This record gives sequence, structure tokens and C-alpha cells, in this order.
Amino acid sequence: MTSLKSEADSAQKAAAVLLQGKIAVLPTDTVYGFSAVSILQGKKSGLDLKIDQIKQSAASKPLIELISDPLDIYKYTDQKIPSKIFEKWPGPLTIIVNNNSWYKELTGREATAFRCPGDEWLRKVIGLCGCPIYSTSVNISGQPVLDTQSAIEAEFASKIDLFVKDGDKSGALPSTLVSLADGGVTVVRQGAVKID
Repeated sequence: MTSLKSEADSAQKAAAVLLQGKIAVLPTDTVYGFSAVSILQGKKSGLDLKIDQIKQSAASKPLIELISDPLDIYKYTDQKIPSKIFEKWPGPLTIIVNNNSWYKELTGREATAFRCPGDEWLRKVIGLCGCPIYSTSVNISGQPVLDTQSAIEAEFASKIDLFVKDGDKSGALPSTLVSLADGGVTVVRQGAVKID
């Protein structure tokens, strides 16, 4: 199933598909991303493993989780985010933080990479889902990221439940990735946002 981001009810359609535990390809503020809800009926959804299967990637690499509001990160971590980092949200910046005890128990992981995307439409989809959504680039693991609608459809149309189209995304930079997990600020990947 495909829809256009420009359709009036496209955010509601996307959220409805995700809340059924299905996989979608959604436009983000960087490139297109495989997306699924991280929490389903109060438990870890396990849909990250389904995305890993589609991408043929190792399950040991955790997926980024997108949130709809910058302050939502404090639902999942007790760490204080430095203002010079926090003020870059919403935007193409991913922050790795240590999970609070609740999220650690739910996910079985010590830390999670969160991003509050700059795209208002995408934040609306996440808000309608009521929980973070997984996001990872659309490609087979180790292959180039697919940045055209035709390439994404040719490779993955039969493996996903929804593709929300928003034009080609060629030349888009990935998000900048910063880790706060060890208490400092470590730039893991320099991308669209500059961190001094």
C-alpha cells in the first residue's frame, strides 16, 4: 500500500498502520526510513527484529527510536541532556542516552539512541502512535541507502505494509549521532547537525 505525504489524512493513515504492528517506509527529515512502533500493548514490540530481517542486518545493532517532542526523552532516561545538545531538537540529531530503570526493563538494553525529527508531519505520526517509533535507513545492510521512490519500491514494496511517498531524497545527509552514555559528549557520526 502506498500513500502521499501531501494527502490530508496521511499522518493518521500511517499511524493506524503502525499501531497494527506493521512495517512502513516513511519520509523523515533526512532520508526515508523503515518504521515500526517500539512499544505495542505495553510491551516491547519486537518489530525491530522484523526490520532487521527485511534489511538482512545483524540484530545486535539497535535501531534509532524517534520521539514526537524533545521533552519525551525524559520518559526514557534520567540523564540531563546538555542545553547545547538539547537545543538542536527537533532536528537531524540522534542522542544516545542511558535508559531509566523502566525502559531498561522493557527493552532489555542499557542505552537507546533517540531522535526528535525536524519534520512536523513525522512528529505528528509519532504523537498519534503514543510511543517512540523505530527508524533506520532503507537499504540492504552494507549496501547504499536507497534515496529514490522507484528504487525503494523495486526493492522493498513486497516486504512492507505502507510506503508514504514524499519525492526523492537524493543527497540528504544522515543525522548526526552523539553519545552521552558515558557521561561525556562523544560525536559518533558527524551528519546534518554540527556539534562543537
